[in-house]
Amino acid sequence: MTQHSAATPSDIRAFQAENPKLRARDAAETLGLSEAEFVAARVGHGATRIAAHPDRIIPAAEMLGDVMALTRVAACVHEKVGTYGDYHSGEHAAMTLAEAIDLRMFPTHWVHAFAVEVASDQGPRRSLQIFDAAGDAVHKIHLREGSNHDAWPGILADLATEDQSDTQPVDARKPVEPPKSRPDKVELLRDEWAKLTDTHQFLRLCAKLKMNRLGAYRIAGPQWVRPIAPRAVNAMLEAVRDAGIEVMIFVGNHGCIQIHTGPIHELHATGPWQNVLDPGFNLHLRTDKVAEVWAVEKPTQRGPAVSLEAFDEMGGLIFQVFGVRKEGRDSRPDWWRIVEGLPTLEEVPA
Repeated sequence: MTQHSAATPSDIRAFQAENPKLRARDAAETLGLSEAEFVAARVGHGATRIAAHPDRIIPAAEMLGDVMALTRVAACVHEKVGTYGDYHSGEHAAMTLAEAIDLRMFPTHWVHAFAVEVASDQGPRRSLQIFDAAGDAVHKIHLREGSNHDAWPGILADLATEDQSDTQPVDARKPVEPPKSRPDKVELLRDEWAKLTDTHQFLRLCAKLKMNRLGAYRIAGPQWVRPIAPRAVNAMLEAVRDAGIEVMIFVGNHGCIQIHTGPIHELHATGPWQNVLDPGFNLHLRTDKVAEVWAVEKPTQRGPAVSLEAFDEMGGLIFQVFGVRKEGRDSRPDWWRIVEGLPTLEEVPA
């Protein structure tokens, strides 16, 4: 839970002026604030409160042309360059299905939003930033040099809210749900798992049995899951790069899931971070935060779907990787071979 400080908006702005290279997320943490509180302090000083719903934000993003979309969890940052498009609204879930920017959005968690402009030697750095009720970032849209900056003033005029206060009340952050298993229902879990026809049915199965994803993995057994040594995450990324195959990499919080579909070319490790640094796609992964990894198979009408899924020590999902479906099939033998070659974890979490 964020420990809120007594810093006033002017204090926050002064701190930012003294530490211009410190990222907003890190600066907020230093001050004991949520990131939304930190950004709100700049309202009237380079930030504007805007409507937060995806139905308002995404059509505006489509006007901006080529941008960078960013979605993150604590241990992983997922960045895609491209244009927003093919937006599908939904009361509970919305989607953007553009070629490069592929998102699943959950509007309930799009609570606070700001248009932010920061001066730099290269010109203004502009972004649309969305936060949840606790003030944690849900999704960010960063303009690039080649973006349609001419659309920016109109977007601000259209999306600006009546409230332009520079303080931001936030709710207490909800803790990550720990792994939840029902060993007394393990046979029912396995039987119903075998009847799946689509991967999206899995979470409904878990809810019906009063389990969650990681809890189900811990008891499902070797027919469907295999515990993988956490250190094998690097080996997986290197194998995908070396094989030149296409994968789907999912990273998401409770408000937005962002998907990369394609190959991996450039890997660069820096301290605990493993980084994919490809044109159009960057991934920044804290490998030291990976506590559990599972190889998972789910039956579908298009053949078995095999994924590699990583979790942090609290049980939060960090990422999922699937092989890219080809010719109407979920099964990808080249991806299977990579997953099968990863070392099994000998001591399975309880």
